[in-house]
Amino acid sequence: MSRPPRLVTAIGVMSGTSMDGIDVAILSSDGEALVEPGPGATFSYPEETRAALRQVVGDAKAARQPLVELERAVTDAHVASVETFLKNYDLDRSRVALVGLHGQTILHRPRERYTRQLMDGARAAQQLGVDVVCDFRSADVAAGGEGAPLAPLYHAAISANAPRPLAILNWGGVGNVTYLGADDGIVAFDTGPANALLDDFLLRRRGVSHDADGALAASGRVDQAILMALMSDPYFQRPPPKSLDRNHFHRMARAVDALSDQDGAATLAAFTVEATAAAGRFFEEPPRRWLVAGGGRRNRALMSALTRRLAAPVDPVEAIGYDGDALEAHCFAYLAIRSRRGLPLSLPTTTGAPRPMKGGAFWPAPRALAKAAPPDRDAMAGERR
Repeated sequence: MSRPPRLVTAIGVMSGTSMDGIDVAILSSDGEALVEPGPGATFSYPEETRAALRQVVGDAKAARQPLVELERAVTDAHVASVETFLKNYDLDRSRVALVGLHGQTILHRPRERYTRQLMDGARAAQQLGVDVVCDFRSADVAAGGEGAPLAPLYHAAISANAPRPLAILNWGGVGNVTYLGADDGIVAFDTGPANALLDDFLLRRRGVSHDADGALAASGRVDQAILMALMSDPYFQRPPPKSLDRNHFHRMARAVDALSDQDGAATLAAFTVEATAAAGRFFEEPPRRWLVAGGGRRNRALMSALTRRLAAPVDPVEAIGYDGDALEAHCFAYLAIRSRRGLPLSLPTTTGAPRPMKGGAFWPAPRALAKAAPPDRDAMAGERR
């Protein structure tokens, strides 16, 4: 009789291109079909770190510089978030085998075989006293892949029993979709803008971080000429796999600065919806259902507009029992486990890499700090949600 797969407990940490917070979540998994997600939480960057990141993200030349101090600040903010998470949920550090730290993306240019996420894995492992896996994208990009999106294998694992074809959409700063076909095939790519353009517009115009519930966009009128110009970008004609830098559309999108706050927000929201709908041209058949994770799912105006545009059910991922705020953090816990098991993190159909690609950089904790107790699923006992 074969032994059941060994479950490993890992913490995943993710800060997306919207930079609206540091997501931390814990799960137990075998890195394959078995997934037992635990709680998740979001923590804020120190404001000075967020401001420094926004400056660098807007300057491709600066994003290629050493940035030692900023990387240290990002690393420390992630470590502090993990420490607070462990404390808040009364989790035993000795039961955590790995921490998967995605880091903060500041530049993503896969066609130049370049991607950069700020994260000092050695520093994080030393401070946490737990083994760390980071740098999940570089190997894929170096091999000629897009390095994104990396969530598809996790999406497939958590939706194994859902009717296919199915689309799982993440609306963060940039949107990405995983299409799970009726034949179990997986296709994934970045769809276009999600929250980044609209958030940046509102920060410029009103000094606020986002359009709560889409209320401002709902009160405006879409400028169809600007929307058509934005949708004319050649990116939307490129077949997948494909991925985007956060700032890809920013120059063209500045056309909305000539509009009122309401109309500018409405036009950028419509662009997000149209870009997402355009992804459907690359699917073998229309998805029976769309599930949405990320901050964009909380924007009721966007969700309603997407439902009308697709003429298909569009639901938050909570509809199948998962936390849409924690999904990407759970994903990087899952990928950390896969990395340590030597399993691929991406496929040719998800990133365009020439073969299923392994990845991740491993940084062991100093043994004097690491605890001896073996990791197991008991770390999450009583903490599920």
